[in-house]
Amino acid sequence: METVPVWLRERRAGVGRPAERSQAEVTTAAIALADREGLTAVSMRRVAAELGTGAASLYRYVDSRDDLLDLMTDAVAAGYRLPPPGGPWLPGLLEVCRQARELMLQHGWLPELVLTRSTLGPHGADLLEHVLAVLAEHPADAGRKLEAFAVMTTLTAALVLHEIGGGSEARSRQGAYLAHVLAAGRHPHLTAALTGAIPTPAPRFEDTVARVLTGLLGE
Repeated sequence: METVPVWLRERRAGVGRPAERSQAEVTTAAIALADREGLTAVSMRRVAAELGTGAASLYRYVDSRDDLLDLMTDAVAAGYRLPPPGGPWLPGLLEVCRQARELMLQHGWLPELVLTRSTLGPHGADLLEHVLAVLAEHPADAGRKLEAFAVMTTLTAALVLHEIGGGSEARSRQGAYLAHVLAAGRHPHLTAALTGAIPTPAPRFEDTVARVLTGLLGE
């Protein structure tokens, strides 16, 4: 199993004609395919077809599909347009999370990769540097600040994944099952919590993230 990150790996020269593409072009084609058809559509064969070449030629640029997924995740992180750090730390972190949510909604396959593959490439390192700069004057130690970055990333991905999958059909199924559970009478605390409760709006994304970050880092 390859342990050297794809960004640090020397590309081996292929045999025969010189390479006609670049790693960036391969990554862009994979992102476009995932945006259209989802992550399961991304394979070496399908990406090669997007580029009008054979699957074997892709190995000049990436060694495996896992490499490709890492490159895709990091390439999307180039889309952040963050202001220079300054001012209170919480608004600065919330701006990172807002932009992360927008990128994840734009690329619906991204939350799954964020939650299942721990990837830190060049653009991800830039993002982490920005978060640490926002927290530069915060009294928390370095470990807590790194934890905050991980929590921000994971929480945003989880909330976006719920947002993407929480359409009216899903809510209807959930409501039907909850009605069955309440009627069965075996969950008294759940029944008490839901019966006669005054409906309240679902918390906004930023409110949820702010509460978690405040709990982790303090006021």
